[in-house]
Amino acid sequence: MEIPDIQPYQVLQQAFPGIPRDEADELVKSGQMHIYPEGAVLCREGAVEDTFYIILEGEVRVTKVINDEEVRLLKHLYTGDFFGEMALIHNAPRAATVQAVRPTQVLAIRQDDFDRVLQNSSSMSMAMVREVSRRLRENDEMAIDSLRVKATELSAAYQRLAEEEFARREFLTTIAHELRTPLTAANGFLQVARRTTLDDAIRQSSLETVDRNLQKIITLVNDILFLQEIDLIFSEFQPTDIGALVLDLTNAYRPHADKKGVQLQVDIAPAIPKLPADPKTLQRALAALLDNAIKFSPDGGTVLVQVAHREDLVQIIFHDTGVGIPPDILPRIFDRFFHTDELGEHLFGGVGLGLSIARQVVEQHGGRIHVQSTPGKGSVFVVELKVPPKEA
Repeated sequence: MEIPDIQPYQVLQQAFPGIPRDEADELVKSGQMHIYPEGAVLCREGAVEDTFYIILEGEVRVTKVINDEEVRLLKHLYTGDFFGEMALIHNAPRAATVQAVRPTQVLAIRQDDFDRVLQNSSSMSMAMVREVSRRLRENDEMAIDSLRVKATELSAAYQRLAEEEFARREFLTTIAHELRTPLTAANGFLQVARRTTLDDAIRQSSLETVDRNLQKIITLVNDILFLQEIDLIFSEFQPTDIGALVLDLTNAYRPHADKKGVQLQVDIAPAIPKLPADPKTLQRALAALLDNAIKFSPDGGTVLVQVAHREDLVQIIFHDTGVGIPPDILPRIFDRFFHTDELGEHLFGGVGLGLSIARQVVEQHGGRIHVQSTPGKGSVFVVELKVPPKEA
């Protein structure tokens, strides 16, 4: 470890402008010079010491532990910089850890020796007080900036918590409404169907209404339970033909699309590789996206489902020509508690669990889901699943 020849008094005059040569030499004589190798700790946060350091040659980094675990870099110090000035004022614990970045030579001066030199030199006292005061002011400004950043982060965190709490309350209110409405309808029509004098056709129609509303309740409860179970139960993956899975799905949804006046189209590329997947949960996720595309095409139009192979990805793409999604709510549509009742001139039911389910399942399959949308022109949801590398 080599340190180039230096003149300590020149470094002191650089650190404390205005110190005469003879007084700088006197300060050097009062201290001890040490050379620290790279990685050596010169002083440690929390330790109580009475030594002041001036860097004669080299570089150190100053770090502080934040929140009991995060080590934050505060700054780097170089030749002519100093640290440990608080030891000159009172016996406070070190506020930070100082570690050598490269071989570093310092002049270490103990508090008693430092005080003795200052008592014999008024010019040095003024220079030292001026520089130490400047350093303390800089530290205060740094602390204020850090507090300002923390305050901004806390404000943003509280805002997110408030939004999540509001969304949770809205979600619970919607769930209550979505359960109460079909329950009330089912109960009412069940009472009608029990009348002995009722015409058979009316009774059959009433029972069909009861059945339809009970199915709504079952679907909603199953969605809620599915979201809870998916966090706890590991899916059983197996080689899955994604093209066949999508084809079965679109065939199952075609009557629903026809009823809504939506033209459902399918385009599956040839030779789509099989992927490790849980067919049941993956189809449920894709069903949520397809149902969404049809639902938000209230004026008819076209929904196109494509399966494509792009390098190491299989993409399942849902195009619709529906109402689209406003930019201000686009980032939140996958949130578990988020839903929208109205887009444009159209009202929509539901509690908004479908997209949450879709994202959760896709991420469990190691994939990702993203969306592009233009209000009034439609949306494109893209599911990307990785193709595993071929075994050698």
